[in-house]
Amino acid sequence: MPHTSGALPRGVVVLLGLASATIVAIGISGLRGILAPVLLTLILTICAHPARAYVQKRGVPQGLATGAVIAVMFAFLAGFVVTVFIAVGQFVEMLPRYASQFEEMGQNIGVRLGSLGISQDQVSALVSSIDPRNVMALVTDAVGGVFSISGALVIVLTMMILMSADAVYVPTILHQLGAKAPDLVTALTDYASNVRRYMVVTTGLGIVQGVLNALALWIMHVPAALLWGLLAFLCSFIPNVGYFFALVPPMVFGFLVGGWPTLIAVVVIYAVINAVVQSIIQPRVVGQAVSLSQSVTFFSVLFWAVVMGPVGAILAIPFTLFGKALLIDSDPSARFWRPALGPTGETRSIKKQEDVESKHTRQLAHSAARARARAGKRGSAPDKPLR
Repeated sequence: MPHTSGALPRGVVVLLGLASATIVAIGISGLRGILAPVLLTLILTICAHPARAYVQKRGVPQGLATGAVIAVMFAFLAGFVVTVFIAVGQFVEMLPRYASQFEEMGQNIGVRLGSLGISQDQVSALVSSIDPRNVMALVTDAVGGVFSISGALVIVLTMMILMSADAVYVPTILHQLGAKAPDLVTALTDYASNVRRYMVVTTGLGIVQGVLNALALWIMHVPAALLWGLLAFLCSFIPNVGYFFALVPPMVFGFLVGGWPTLIAVVVIYAVINAVVQSIIQPRVVGQAVSLSQSVTFFSVLFWAVVMGPVGAILAIPFTLFGKALLIDSDPSARFWRPALGPTGETRSIKKQEDVESKHTRQLAHSAARARARAGKRGSAPDKPLR
């Protein structure tokens, strides 16, 4: 008789897991209006916790230290919101001046598409979309996530006060949990450290990236340079695809004011800044804090954007790392899945050793091939005639 057990078949377990994840995702999406500011506040509290602890170690009373950190975080959010409103206001004010150029651009695109055999209805729909009012709606939709978070400042401020006050008890709570669930405590501690490093580094580099882009656009006389710098800052949190979202608007307005030379200059400058900041500096500073593959990272951006909207796209990495901490890092029996989500330190070491061995094997094979070739030449040389 074959051995039977009470465990469900693997296929059933996978389907039940997918069904549960779908229900959870739908629930999160339905509550995005509440969860977005709460999760944003949680990330801010995690990032600000070391500063509060540092101030307390310097002898500042606990309540005063918490209040100072809250005031700094709120001032940062308020300053950012004011800057966004100013930039959008300037953009809305100057946009009607380019109405005729947008109309001309739409007509040229319509002629080109018509020559390619595209139907007149499709051409008309596309040309009608190239309108200053539609462009303004597109820009406001792009920063809509920022406005939705800013509109929930009451929730953010309230949760910021409550979370900062509760953070005083976090070490004690983790110590209590450690007696029963040490793996969970370790996973949550590592998550807080990793997401703090990622958010702080990404925010700093995003500010640098946005300032450099805005300055370059201002030098090239591209309209709304401040707005596009803010857009570049926000899109720096969106891996892989954020660069393209930040690039398109300044390309269009660069073309309107300077033609092809300005458009090409915008593309080159954005490419250089993005390559240096996000492809060279950020990976070296962040290190192993984000051990997610490029494919998983891209999928997480798509997934959280659908579930949580623009905020989900911006906070996709922290959300994914939190799910990884709860489902994999905290469960010893599931940790073998870590390399499947992204290259860990052990995976990189193994890959490096394999590359060294493969290179050595190729060198030996190449040396052996050259030796055989030399032996074949000597063996095929004609014999010298006898005297």
